[in-house]
Formats: sequence, C-alpha cells, structure tokens
Amino acid sequence: MSAANRLDRLFPALAEIPEQYRPGAPIEQRDYLVDGQLRTWEGSLAPVRSPVFLATAQGDEQVILGSTPRLDAEAALAALDAAVRAYANGQGAWPNLRVAERIQHVEAFLARMREQREAVVKLLMWEIGKNLKDSQKEFDRTCDYIVDTIEALKALDRRSSRFELEQDTLGQIRRVPLGVTLCMGPYNYPLNETFTTLIPALIMGNTVVFKPAKFGVLLIRPLLEAFRDSFPAGVINVIYGSGRETVSALMASGKVDVFAFIGTHKGASDLKKLHPRPHRLRAALGLDAKNPGIVLPEVDLDNAVSEALTGALSFNGQRCTALKILFVHEDVVDSFLDKFSAGLAALKPGMPWEPGVALTPLPEPGKCEYLQTLLADAVAKGARVVNADGGESRQSFFYPAVLYPVSPAMRIYQEEQFGPLVPVVPYRDLQTVIDYVLDSDYGQQLSIFGSDSAQVGRLVDAFANQVGRININAQCQRGPDSFPFNGRKNSAEGTLSVHDALRVFSIRTLVATKFQDGNKALVSEIIRNRESSFLTTDYIF
Repeated sequence: MSAANRLDRLFPALAEIPEQYRPGAPIEQRDYLVDGQLRTWEGSLAPVRSPVFLATAQGDEQVILGSTPRLDAEAALAALDAAVRAYANGQGAWPNLRVAERIQHVEAFLARMREQREAVVKLLMWEIGKNLKDSQKEFDRTCDYIVDTIEALKALDRRSSRFELEQDTLGQIRRVPLGVTLCMGPYNYPLNETFTTLIPALIMGNTVVFKPAKFGVLLIRPLLEAFRDSFPAGVINVIYGSGRETVSALMASGKVDVFAFIGTHKGASDLKKLHPRPHRLRAALGLDAKNPGIVLPEVDLDNAVSEALTGALSFNGQRCTALKILFVHEDVVDSFLDKFSAGLAALKPGMPWEPGVALTPLPEPGKCEYLQTLLADAVAKGARVVNADGGESRQSFFYPAVLYPVSPAMRIYQEEQFGPLVPVVPYRDLQTVIDYVLDSDYGQQLSIFGSDSAQVGRLVDAFANQVGRININAQCQRGPDSFPFNGRKNSAEGTLSVHDALRVFSIRTLVATKFQDGNKALVSEIIRNRESSFLTTDYIF
C-alpha cells in the first residue's frame, strides 16, 4: 500500500480508538503551583491541541485536549518571589537540609510520580504524538534517572564526608546549592529532559521555578499535587503561559541564579541578555544540533542503514540527537539509498497507540508547511525525493522524504529541520566532510560508519575538538545517562549526566583550619555535638 493510500485512512474515527486510549473530556486546567499551594488562575486560558485528528462526517477534526493557564508577568513573578523566599539567600530550610533529608523528599516525590504513570503516558501520546512504547520508555527512564541521581548523590556525599589534610591545613569540601533556578524543558522530551535538570537542581538544595514545555503541558498536571506534597513551600513552583511574557519578566528581575533551558540557541541568547547581572547567572543549556552521519566507502552497509534510519527518524526526527544530515561516499551511495528507502517503506505510519507504529503526527503547528518549504528549496536546486511518496502530508502528518543529492546551496544543508526530512550528501574527498564539521555552527555529536581503522581513526582525531560525542558505527544518542551529555559551539553550555548534573547545579565550598590541637578539638566538638549541617562526617549507605 502506498503512503498516499495509507494517509487517506490515517486518522481514525473516535469509535475505532481502543477505549483505554480514547481522549476524555477536555481538561480545563486553572491550577498552578506557587509557595506550596495550588492557586486558581481566573484569567484567560491557552488551548491545548493534539496533533491527532479524528475522522468525522465533516472531515478531519483536530482533538482539543483542554487548556492551561495563560499566566501574566505578575503571576510568574509571584512564583519567583516564593522561590527566592524559600532559598532566603542560602539561609532557607531547604538549602540547609542534610543531604539525606533532601533525598527523602525526592524519594517521596518519586513514589507519588509512579502512581501517575498511566495518566502521563496517555498525555504524552495525545499531546506530542509520541508512540506508546516510547512514551512508556520516557516515563520509566525518567524514574530510573531519579533513582540514579539519588545514588550518585549518596556516593558524592560519602566522598565529601572525609577531611583532607594538605600542607598543614585541614579542610572539608562539600557541594552546596547555587540559588534560585529557572527550569525549562523541550517539547520532544517534555518529561525526561526537563527532569534531568529539575531533579538535580532540587536535590542539591536549589529552589526552582519550572515552566513546562510549549507542547506536553497538560502531562505535568498529574504531578502538581505530588510536587506540592513532597517538597516544602516555595521549593518547587510551576507556572504556565507565554514565555515571552512570563520568562522574560523572570530573567529581567535579576533574581534567577541558574538558568536551565533546552531549546534553540537564539531563544537562550535572547533570554540571557535580559538578565541585569549576567556574570552571576549560571547556565545549563541544551540547544540546536545538526548532527552528521558519515558513511565511509568500507562499511557494514546494513548496519549503517539500520542505525541511520533509526537515528534520522526516531520520533519523526524530532530529537536534538537525531542524525540530521548524511554524508555518504560515492562508491556506496546508490546501495545506501536503495536500502535506506526500503527500510523507510517498512516503517508503519499511524496513531501513537497502534502496535508497531513508527511514524506519527507532528505536534508543532505549521511544521508540515515548514518542511515542505525546505523540500521545495532542495528540489529547486537539484535534489530529488528518492523514496516513494516522500513528502506527502495530511494535516499534522508528514511522510518522511529522503533528499538526494543535497548540496551547500540548499537550506537543508545548514538548517536544523527537526523533522522527517533526510538530506543525503554524496562525497568523494573526506576533507569535504571534515570541512563541514569544522565550519558548522553546531557541535553536539556525529556518527562515523566504517571499518577502515585508518580512516575512522583520522576522523576521530579531526572531530574530537569539534563535538561532544563521536559515535562509531552507531547512531547519535544521549544515553547511557551516566555518560556526559554536552556540546560545543551553539549546541550546549555545561555538561549533563547523572554525575555531572549534580555539579552543574552546585558549587564546592571549603571549610579550612590550621592543623593545630585547638582547631582539631573545636572541629571535633562541632561534629560530635552535631552543631553543623556542613561540618559532619555522617554519610549515607
């Protein structure tokens, strides 16, 4: 069956959806979390539209999932002030809790969060079009990340419980919080990637204002009560609304100490510029990427095609770690395109809850139109759509298109498409590929596919100072979460992993004294009488 025929019957009637996956009545959410209370917003609401349409007698009708508060700057600043009070210049109860006590709060939240798995997974499918398997994986991986973060902090605390003696100076070094943190996550992983900054920020003793992603907003609602009940008032505050109005006001206040943001480098730059004291603002940023896949002439072609297909089209290519441009050597490009197109044709388009579905509707309004402009530009400048039905679309669904041969004159050569367009560039001289990476504004990751050790080794050395991760015969990806996740150039600021994130959201503080009997006795008495949360030799098993 051609993609065009499949698209004719892509969207289901309501009665065709399994009952457990049907959308309920639209959710009118007016709650938001400030200072330990769920406040009710009496102002205007922002509609939440699903990328899923329903087939009706009147044609395709987009599903309206509900609405969320369209907070104004005043409401957002009230949330920020609650976080500022809870931190209290580092004198608040939360930043001064012992590590074991903060862990207990996070564990309590995790238990409550797990109770909401079914609700969150269903909203992931309906809000952003992520298939059932990947939605479940995102939820479970997020829970695993929290567990791993707790264990990493325990290990860090055990190391920090020791005193060190250097040059007749006795000292204890511990990590302490930085202050008030603003957390903003991306719509493609609205739970997982958001929590990879939110949880480390909280567990290290910072207070947080959290604004959910622009899509995947309602799925935070089932967690609001868990946040409220698991943390002291003001430690975690959840706001909604237009970022232009709310987040701009937060940054311009100068009260944000740490900015955790996953989005575009332009958005991050514009927001950072609003902060009146930029030298005091710490940032953890995950930004744009144009990750290349490089297929060498000596290669296991089946593996390269399999990894490139998944790398380019998992979640419809809507991943910062996706392979967004493929450089394929002239000697193997024809075979590569044949195998790639055949593999693509086997991917099942459909609705997120359908078994085995791989291609789903796109959540961003206007995304299909944008992809069509990139496709048209490439075709006008000499590329062709290689795969059957590539570029066919219906409402929010865009069938993947493989474009070949792509050249530097085309927009798709440089622009991050963040969607199911696969540009393939033929090359003869390896220097062409090296120059592309060196000249690129982005430096997150890349993949090298090949079996010639000399060529692979040459490329590893050429790119080691250009990107944060080099993948050999494997697609680009974030995990395992114990590995560093970062980038260079416009792609990132700071490093995130389970271990690194604890360091990103904290700073080392040293208490030191001369190694003399009186000082040793004083420190020992403080520890013995438990008169300090900082100076202690307690550690967590």
